Amino acid sequence: MKRYLLSVLVGLGTVFIGVGANAQTYPVKPVRLVVPFPAGGATDILARTISQKASEKLGQQIVIDNRPGAGGTIGSDHVAKSAPDGYTLLIATGSTHSIGPIINPKIPYNVERDFLPIVYVAQTSSVLVVPASLPVKNLAEFIALAKSKPGQLNYGSSGNGTNSHLSSELFKAQAGVFITHIPYRGTGLVFNDMMSGQVHMLMDNYVTSQSNIKEGKLRVLGVTTPQRVPFLPDVPTLSEQGLKGFDVSNWFGIYAPKGAGADIVNRVNAAFNQALQEPEMQKRLATLGATPTGGTPEQMGKMVAADTARWAKLIRDRKIVVE
Repeated sequence: MKRYLLSVLVGLGTVFIGVGANAQTYPVKPVRLVVPFPAGGATDILARTISQKASEKLGQQIVIDNRPGAGGTIGSDHVAKSAPDGYTLLIATGSTHSIGPIINPKIPYNVERDFLPIVYVAQTSSVLVVPASLPVKNLAEFIALAKSKPGQLNYGSSGNGTNSHLSSELFKAQAGVFITHIPYRGTGLVFNDMMSGQVHMLMDNYVTSQSNIKEGKLRVLGVTTPQRVPFLPDVPTLSEQGLKGFDVSNWFGIYAPKGAGADIVNRVNAAFNQALQEPEMQKRLATLGATPTGGTPEQMGKMVAADTARWAKLIRDRKIVVE
């Protein structure tokens, strides 16, 4: 009997050791992080910046895979349909997981059904920019120009149902102007047309616009957050300039396909949280106009739910539809 019990205990010990070993094996190969927007945009820049340090913490390379199109829907749907083995992740935004599912009933994925939140990595402020060649020096002059030419000015966005689209529609509603929407496959694609004068306004993350702003190709007319931002201390907010209560920012977070194990979620969460706590990373994000966030999967889920409810009210009240 003693020998039997001993053999059972040894066997159970072997099982537990095996389970523990298996739990520690992830990841054993590079992890693919899908960016559902083109290279050069805010999501891509942030993904590449944060992933460099997160790769070190994870112990495997995080490879960026750009899959743009349909306002982030194509890349997001690809991840939703991927194996939940932890080797295909998504960096999502308010465009793909808060606004898009509300404004576009044809989106093929469901955020709660198809994804698991892992970690909220960063928040960015947006700026309203115009080409330097446009004959306006401030927001009041731009609004006056738009009112004098209803429908003749236009704005670019990173696609229908994206943060830049909805932010611009909110601006139109509060400013009382009619400006035509031109959706692109990503914000980075808007700039050539802005430089040539074909696009007159863009409202999007400072991350994307900063190089053109510094080179004098774009003029910043305002920031979209309630308070001024450290990286543009002399630029007034839209709220300061008459659009009372205007408050828009964007979030970026990591998701796994639904069904990913708790060990995977916890491992990835820990790697990104550790990366975001590095002083070097915090300084780098600050130069991009981004604030590192971090936290638990549960905290990210609650944040996304609140953001979704906020945009749903705007879409309903303003009767905004996908063009």
